[in-house]
Amino acid sequence: MHRLQEMVRLHRLGTGAREVARLLQMSPNTERNYREALRGASLLEGDAAQLPELEVLKAAVLAARPKPELPSHQRSSLERWREEIEKLFIEQKMKPKAIFGRLRERHADCFEGTYAQVKRMCRAIGRERGVDPNEVAIVVDTEPGQVAQVDFGYIGRLYDPETKVLRKAYCFAMVLGFSRHLVARIVFDQKLTTWLRLHVECFEELGGVAAVVVPDNLKAAVVRAAFALGESPALNRSYRELARHYGFKIDPTPPFAPEKKGKVESSIRYLKGSVLAGREGENVNEVRAHLQRFLDDEAGHRVHGTTGKRPREQFEEIERASLLALPSAAFEEVIWHEATVHRDCHVNFDKRLYSVPWTLIGQDVWVRATPRTVTVYGDDCRVATHSRRGPKRRSTLEEHLPEHRREIRHRSRQYWEQKAGELGSEVRAYVTEVFESDDVLYQLRTVQAIVGLLEMYPQHRARGAARRAHFYGVMTYGGLKRILVNALDLEPLPTAVEPASGTLDEPRFARDIPELLALAGGPHEPH
Repeated sequence: MHRLQEMVRLHRLGTGAREVARLLQMSPNTERNYREALRGASLLEGDAAQLPELEVLKAAVLAARPKPELPSHQRSSLERWREEIEKLFIEQKMKPKAIFGRLRERHADCFEGTYAQVKRMCRAIGRERGVDPNEVAIVVDTEPGQVAQVDFGYIGRLYDPETKVLRKAYCFAMVLGFSRHLVARIVFDQKLTTWLRLHVECFEELGGVAAVVVPDNLKAAVVRAAFALGESPALNRSYRELARHYGFKIDPTPPFAPEKKGKVESSIRYLKGSVLAGREGENVNEVRAHLQRFLDDEAGHRVHGTTGKRPREQFEEIERASLLALPSAAFEEVIWHEATVHRDCHVNFDKRLYSVPWTLIGQDVWVRATPRTVTVYGDDCRVATHSRRGPKRRSTLEEHLPEHRREIRHRSRQYWEQKAGELGSEVRAYVTEVFESDDVLYQLRTVQAIVGLLEMYPQHRARGAARRAHFYGVMTYGGLKRILVNALDLEPLPTAVEPASGTLDEPRFARDIPELLALAGGPHEPH
């Protein structure tokens, strides 16, 4: 259109048609066609200094010479699929490669298009549709101390001297939005404890806290991302505790929109393309030292491509004073963990088991753990508190188990003999006798049942039943129960008992040696 504007100016100056074509490097026929179109709109007459706007020239040309339809040999062979491609491309926001695969999947018997043809059609649809206003990048100016962006970036495998193996390594970066000052660390995982610790270390290095922290939608920060404008992300409870302690707000990045935290994205790319490039297999401690020197000596003193300023100078001179002050008390790491109560009345956290009331079996509860304690919440009410560390893998409180079955978990003979002793010395002696009644079979279950049964009766009856069972050699739960049910424990024990068959105090037919010799006729001389 700017050449047509020059054509109008030349004609208004009285320049001949051939000279105009030469000056504008057009063929005479092309010059004539445009000249006729402009003359029909009365645009060739007038002051040479007052030229028509480009939009006016374009409208005049299109009115005189509308765009012809493409000849059949220039039309895409995918026209018959255009409506479907347009729906996938615009409504479902699929990429050309995904559209190509979907068309081949749906129309395997008749679709013969190529990936290049699908790409060209998507490009044409995009041009016709124009720019989506929701896709326009809006530049946001950040005030000093207002925003910090954080994220992880995979940097390859590094050698871990502790485990003596190559491990996947990640670079964690925190970037201040105003100055672009960068703090970074190298770690081997993206666990929640690591995520919280890195924030604390970065805040300590900066000497302050940004008012708003923008994380990615990783699990440590955001449990459920906000997929619609009206939805609110469910922030990880542990991250909330960190934010409350340091006084910052959390503004999670929308799903599938890494450009919303472009400052930290570009910072990680900058580190991966410079100091962290080509480090595969190196010792992680050496790489960490290289990274810190790079941040101190080079990254902070370069002229930033966007701001045109040196990040370190901007941070020291302007932004540091705008950060929130660090809290006086150190942050006590708090980890929230959602768990399900198992059939044994315990929840699993950090490779240890902690008991909760048995009525919560099968329900989901929240575990709040500090370095010293583990507190369990059910329906937003505290239901259990345990010590975080202990000598055993399982921490069980008696009151969390069903009252009539609590004792079953104890397996030692000493415990049950002591338990029986609380009912009386006779009961303890009887239980000891039951334990020793079989030299092979461990009588634990029998003793558990016996003690549980005797605890249901008054102590004088428990002692009486134990005495009677001992007297008659009854060593079974069933026999003891019959004594109690029939109230035999209230009957007196017999005072004398006939000796058992085959045992006499003085055998009837036994004779001593002199008596036997007398009966035989006196002593005989030895031969």
